[in-house]
Amino acid sequence: MKKTKRQLVLNKGTEKFIFRYESGQEDKLLDALIDQAKDKRTDFDWFDAAVLSFKLAQSLISQADKLLRENTDVQPLPATSRDSKSQ
Repeated sequence: MKKTKRQLVLNKGTEKFIFRYESGQEDKLLDALIDQAKDKRTDFDWFDAAVLSFKLAQSLISQADKLLRENTDVQPLPATSRDSKSQ
């Protein structure tokens, strides 16, 4: 399986933080976010790490949904339909 190169970008004031990683290496990306947040030499803080980790989670969910749609005939129900049926 081909490794897809990806990146997360955070613009903060005049600074731009770019994190590049290969698909399947998200754990290493999270480690890098933690290391950056701990590093007092940069303006990258824990909130920034949380924002990018949230963006990463959204991206992974989107990729999983795409794989599910490609590999099955059943489409997921919209959130409102699922919520109303479970009540």
